[in-house]
Formats: sequence, structure tokens, C-alpha cells
Amino acid sequence: MDRMNFLSFLLLCLTSVANCNKANKHKPWIETEYQGIVMENDNTVLLNPPLFALDKDAPLHYAGEICGFRVHNGPSGSGSVQFEAVVLDRSTGEGLVRSKEPLDCESQREHSFTIQAYDCGEGPDGVNSKKSHKATVHVRVNDVNEFSPVFVERRYEASVPEGRLFDRIVRVEALDADCSPQYSQICFYDIITPNVPFAIDNDGNIKNTEPLDSKRQRVHTFWVTAFDCGKNRAQADAQVVVTVKPSCKPGWIGWTKRVEYTPGSGSIPLFPSLHLETCEETVWNIQATVELQTGHIGKGCDRDSYSDRSVRRLCGAVRGEVDLLPPPSPSANWTSALPTLPSSDSSLVFSFNGSNHVAVVPDSVVSALSGDHFTLQLWMRRGGANIQPSATQSRGNRKEEETIVCSTVKNDDSYSHYSLSVHGCRLSLFYWPDVSAARPVKFLWKLEQVCDSEWHHLSLSVQFPSVTLYVDGVTFDPALIHDNGAIPNPAPRQRMLIGACWDNITCLCTLVKFVGGYHGLLSGVTVRPGSVEPHSVVECLYACREGLDFGDLETLGSGMKVHVNPSQSVLVLEGDDIESFNRAVQQVTYRNSLRFATPGVRPLKLTTSLRCFNEESCLSLKQLEGYLVVLQPDAPQISLSGVGPHLARPAPEFEGPRGVPLFPELRIVCSLSHAVNTAGKRDTDCGGSVSVALMSDAVAHTLDGCEVQPLGEELNPEREELLVDMDVVRERGLDIINTTAYIAITGAESISVYEDVLRSVRYRLAKGSGRFERRFRLSCSEMNGRYTSNELTLEVNFLHSLESLYHPSHLLASQQQFLHPSHHSGELSGHTLPNPHRNSVVPGAATVIIMVCVGFLVVMVILGVFRIRSIHRRGEGSRGGAKEGSNQWDDSALTIIVNPMESYESRMGISADTEGDGEEEEEEAAESPDDASDDQRIIIKKEGRDGNARRY
Repeated sequence: MDRMNFLSFLLLCLTSVANCNKANKHKPWIETEYQGIVMENDNTVLLNPPLFALDKDAPLHYAGEICGFRVHNGPSGSGSVQFEAVVLDRSTGEGLVRSKEPLDCESQREHSFTIQAYDCGEGPDGVNSKKSHKATVHVRVNDVNEFSPVFVERRYEASVPEGRLFDRIVRVEALDADCSPQYSQICFYDIITPNVPFAIDNDGNIKNTEPLDSKRQRVHTFWVTAFDCGKNRAQADAQVVVTVKPSCKPGWIGWTKRVEYTPGSGSIPLFPSLHLETCEETVWNIQATVELQTGHIGKGCDRDSYSDRSVRRLCGAVRGEVDLLPPPSPSANWTSALPTLPSSDSSLVFSFNGSNHVAVVPDSVVSALSGDHFTLQLWMRRGGANIQPSATQSRGNRKEEETIVCSTVKNDDSYSHYSLSVHGCRLSLFYWPDVSAARPVKFLWKLEQVCDSEWHHLSLSVQFPSVTLYVDGVTFDPALIHDNGAIPNPAPRQRMLIGACWDNITCLCTLVKFVGGYHGLLSGVTVRPGSVEPHSVVECLYACREGLDFGDLETLGSGMKVHVNPSQSVLVLEGDDIESFNRAVQQVTYRNSLRFATPGVRPLKLTTSLRCFNEESCLSLKQLEGYLVVLQPDAPQISLSGVGPHLARPAPEFEGPRGVPLFPELRIVCSLSHAVNTAGKRDTDCGGSVSVALMSDAVAHTLDGCEVQPLGEELNPEREELLVDMDVVRERGLDIINTTAYIAITGAESISVYEDVLRSVRYRLAKGSGRFERRFRLSCSEMNGRYTSNELTLEVNFLHSLESLYHPSHLLASQQQFLHPSHHSGELSGHTLPNPHRNSVVPGAATVIIMVCVGFLVVMVILGVFRIRSIHRRGEGSRGGAKEGSNQWDDSALTIIVNPMESYESRMGISADTEGDGEEEEEEAAESPDDASDDQRIIIKKEGRDGNARRY
């Protein structure tokens, strides 16, 4: 019977062990997204990050091993056919992705698919195997330069009148079949026929280098070739035939395709020598339109200079606006689920897809927006980042209304509701003064700016019953429609949504249904309750500091008209006299008042239309295209000085209620290294006045942010903190972020204001913190972070007294710090012991070394004093009374100090005396005062025979 029980027990144990071995509890894990690169005509994909599948069941056999990867179709549906994934190591989960056959970049440059890992299950047969989540893999095919340029035409012909130089006679064009811009672009063209009076630029434009004479040579024939950026030459050269005509050809003469602008030079004429040649054709009306594309930044022009918040400050906007789409943070997390797009300025651009991308503003924020007087401002772009509006939308036939802002707020004892929506090319505002009594009112605007898929700035000032709309700084009057309430009135409940509105039927339910989703981009959505924004402020918020202008209106002749659009990107000239029109065209200027203008290319176009008495034979002029190049401005140099690099103070000063200022003597200087006028003066202080030779710009010399950062470990909030004078910050309207990792002060303000704020930054320690040093770094920037200052590093040293150093409780704390670091991680986070296997010195070790050195120094000083006393007493017996008085040691210059920063002084260049000097001074030393041990330092200073203080 006992044998049977033993066998049963043994069988039960074996079964349990088998079940344990077969346990497969966890799924494999891989990254959520991979980026891959594969060379054209190759099949091995390099992934970032590398493909590794992890399984928490490891190191169990089978269950903790990865048996394979499965590739699934991507958006194109061809990923699983073209790619495969194999396991390189089952135990580590390392895998490799490769294409089943070499890829062709010209056929398809990018591929997307999903991949999934699965383990080996609970045995060799793969029973109960588990799969990981699906990860997205994006593969880009790198191009190989396998094609040569091919000219669009084999023969180019042109006819030009004689006796004139032309900027462009004919343009040749070659194409390259490679898929990448590196190899598909044509880098330059070349004329291979020698000794011809023509030249060709990198764009294929051919011009004559000298005036042509039809009598000397009527037809010029030459050959040109093209090279791509991979230095492949065209397969076949192109022939160019230029016929010289003796007759006149009407058109613009003196057109310069490239115009350069030096920042800071004010206004320059665009067409100083341009004039129209009509070849004696009689015209009675001339209209020329000059277009300059200044929207090179994204959200309007020169938006990269300062952020939206800084621009509002510089334009004098009334404070108190509430940001409805703030950057995601622990205190403002309602925008964390919205996708964002990169922006050239510091503001965030949020994307809305018309369905589930909705921002629900918390009630705590909505409660501060009550009242029927408010100003709503935002940047809007319909259709998203890369999606153009549909044809039905552009014609205004879109059925569904898209809601931008939907809000119900409490006003005293009632509720008001409004919603801002777009419908096709119409913008509408529904407003209910009182949802329980009053009738809703609809304000409607028909605007092309709503549906052109471009960035536009909207400012809606509501002072019910008056409503004013500004689009890009221009006022638009609404059409009022009184609605009888076809839409059910919203429930009396405080709520605000961005990007959609709630269904009135389900507004009382816990789960809210969103309707009327907005599809497009939004940025800088703010609401400021109270009085409406002044018109001058709204114009300043959108106004461009670069654009087209007219030099002198008084020089306009009779019958001439000039018109410039609000954004100063389009200028229209109209007249009936050729001479007056030519003088007017030469007065068209480019203006840029930014001291540090954004460098780059601005496309330029000139379109001309003529009306003649005989319309059938009237002249027709082609559109001229060129570009304006803004050169790189002289970068300002922001210099921080007047601080450190060391700051040593007794520790009790840091433990006071206000701490110790870190940068009391800070000075910020912004300098330029170029001459500002003919006298050769230099602008050495960007915060002050400048020479009259420069353009005066109110926002050119202001800082927009400074940061104080502790180096090394972050601040321990229980033992140390950085303090800022918040009264100065609030008075100037600056924003501040104070964390344990850094203090960031932002907002466009003058250099002097930032100096005052930074000088008020103080560092405070808790009593008994036991720190000996701390390092900080200060840096500033301007122009939206475009220009940064030098990094100013400050080392703060805390001088501790002898009593505090040798207090038993302090020694015990130091011993506990070394013996039991893990038990005090919460209290001594600033003095944690690093990994013992690393060769690093911790503050606790430095403390022990300093105490040992100081103790040894004390013993040596005491022994030296006793030796001096004995020598002095032996000499008294052999000296006379008069001589004894003359050799008495003057101890008025003697000071005994404990200096725990002896190592710090050695680093600063204070070296110990040589042995010879030490022995000489030891013999010359007299009796030390009796109260030397009660002093707080152990540094012995004595006036020598030469009058110099000596240190022991």
C-alpha cells in the first residue's frame, strides 16, 4: 500500500513539472513602429530600431522562444507579397526583414506593412502559441543613379530682335527618370559648341552675351548638354537654333530675374530700369500686377520671428486671453490626444480629422469665460496638412457643417451658447443670449478664405448684439439671420468643445455624441472675456513686416492708379500713358522692416494686360517670373557676463528664507559686428538706441526666453529650491515654468527686463542639507529661439563651519550615508551613492576626505604652535628686557579659520607654500592666541617681514 502511494505521489509531481514546463503565459512583445531603408535593386532591409521580439516566458524552452514573424498587408495591400521576416535567433528574438525580390525605386519608393511575432508555444508542435501586437513597418527605397538626363525636345528654336541683350532667349529642359531628387534633378546645363555669343544657366535659360546683329549672322546654331546631380551626362545633346530678327518685338526691357535684398537696408526698388516696349503700337489702357509670395513660413508671413503669444504682447493686445489649445502638460491635458504637426514658430499646430479628434475643455477653464462680450482668435486651415478641399467644398455644396468651437457658459443665473462653424465657403456664428428664453441668432459670412486651403487668421469680437469679424486683419460685415430654433436648444450645462459639437439629444447623458466634426488644422485658439480687441491690435497681429510698397505716391502721373492688398503681397498698377506707367513701375519697392529678416527666396511675378483701339491686333505679353533673394542677416551675439564662475557663501546664508541671489551682477549685451552707418559706428547694445542709418524695428532687439538649469542631478524639492520674484514676472506679463529640472522664463521683453528678472533668481537650501557645491547653467534666446546666447556656468560653493562639520550628529549622518544609502534615498536624494563598480567620487566621500585633511591640518598647526612657544621661551633667558619687547610677536594679524574648501582653493590657483618658506615662517612665528580654537576656520595668516600675508 505504501508503494502505491509513493508511485502516485511521484506521478503527480511529474505531471506538475510537465504542466509548469508547458506554461505559456505571456505574449511576445515588439516595437509599435519601425523605419526601414533598402537600397534599390537589393532586398535586405535595415530597420530602426532593429527587429527584436521579447517574451517574458524566457528562459523557458519553447514558451520563451520566438518561432517566427508574420507579415501582413499594409495600406496598399501588397506588403505581405513583397516582404518577409525571418528569425535569426529564437532565444533572443532577433529577426530580419527582407524583400522577396529586388525593389525598384521608380516603381514604388515607399512601402508600408505590418509585422507580428509569435512564440513557439508549449512544445515542439507549437501548441498554444501566442502572438504579439501588430507593428507598422515603413520601408523607403533608396535610389541608384541608373538613368541619364533626356531632353524634352531634340531641337529648340527661338527668334529675337537684334541689338539688345536678353535675360532669356529660350529655355531648354531635360528630365531624368530616377526617383530621388538627388539623381532626378538636373544640376547644370552646358553649351558644348565653342565661341558662340550665348550662355546658359543651371535652369536651362539661354541668353546672349553680346548684342546680336542680323546682318553679320542671321541664324546661330549650337549644341547644349545636361548633367544630373549624379554627374551623368544626357544621352543625346540638344540643338538650339536662334534666329536674329531685325524687327522690333514688344515687351518689357530691363527685367532682372534675380533681385537680392540685404537685411536692414529698408526699401529697395524691384525694377529700377524696367520699361515697356510697345513698338509704336497705340494702347489706351495698361494694367500690371506684381505678385510677391511672402507666405513662405506657413502661417502668414514672418511668423518665424516670434510666437503667437509674443506677437500679442508686442502688438499691445489686452491681457487675459485663455488658450483653448495649449501644449499638452499635466495641468492642461485635454489636447494630449490630438495629433500635432511641426511648425516653424514655437506654437503648436493641431490636426482634426472630422470624427474622433475633439478637445473637451475642462469646466474649470470654461467657468472663466462667461459673459456676452468676448474676443475669439485662431489660425485656421481647411483640409489638413496635405489635403486639398474637395470640389464640392470649394463650390460651397458641402452638406455637413463643420464646427470649430462649440460652447455653453453660465452668465449669472442663465446660460448662453455659441458655436463657430464652417459650411462650404461660409463661416457662421450661432449665438443664443439665453438658452431658456431668447431666440438664437445666426451671423453668416461668405468668404473665399474659408475654402482655399491656406492659413488664415480669424478674430471674432462679440459684443452682443454687435459682432465684428477680422480675416487676416480685414473687416467683414455679417448677414444676420434670426433662427426660430429648428435645432433644439442646448441643455443648461457648462461645456466647451474644440473641433466638434455635442448632439443636443444626448447632451444630458454621460457618454456625449460628437457631431459636426471639423476637418483641418487649428492653432492659437484663444478666448479673452471682457471688452473686445481694438482694431489696431488685430491689424498688428496679422500685419506683415515685409511686402510690396510704392516709393512715392506724389510721383504718380495723371490717370495712374495703384492698389496694394492688405497682406502687401499683390500690387496693381493701372494707367493710360506709357511714359507715366514706366516711371510708376520703377517706383515699386520691396520693404522689410525686420532687423533680422528671414533669409530665403521669394518668388516674384509680373503680369501685364494691354487694351488697344484695335482689340484684334492688340499686343499680348507673357508673364514674367523671377525671385527675390533675402540674404543671410548679420547674426546678433547675445553675451551673458558679470557672473561667477564661482560663488562661495556660508551655508547659513543659503538656508535663510530668501536664499542667495545667483546672478546679482548679471549683464546681457546684444552686439553686431558690422558697421551701421558711413561713420563706421557699431551697434554694441541691441537693447538701446541705434544709428539713424538703420531701420527702426520695435521687435528686433528683445529677448523671448531665458533658462536656468541645474547641472548634474535635478533639484531635491525637500532640501533645495530656486526662487524667483513673481511680482516682477507678473508685472511684465512673462510666463514662467519652475520645475526641479529647470526654470524657463518666456515672453518677448527688453533686455533690461530680463536682467531684472534673472537677478531676482535665488537659491535656497533647507537646514542641515549637507551640500557642498551645486552648478547652474544660464542661457537666453531671441527671435523664437533663432539666436541663442553663450551658456553661462556658475559653481556655487557652501562654506560650512567647524562646529557643524564635527558635530556628532553630522558625523553620524555621514556614516549612515555611506553605510546605508538605500535607507535614506528619500531624504538625501542629492547625495545618493552611485554604483560601487564605477570610478566616481560622491559628495559623501569628498566630505570624509575634507574632514580628514582638516583634522590633520589642525594637529600639525597645534604641534607647530607648541614648537614655536618652546623656542620663544628658550630665547627669553638669553635676551635682554628691551630686546624682548622688540621681538614680541604681533598677533594682530593672526586669524585661525577652518576652511573645508581647501581643495576648491587649490583648484583656483591658491597653492601651498614651499617647504623652505614653511620652515622659515615657522621659526619667525610667535605665540598663537589662546582663543584660536574658538574661531570658525583653521587658516593661519601672519604679516611677514615683507608685509605680505602668509597662509598655513
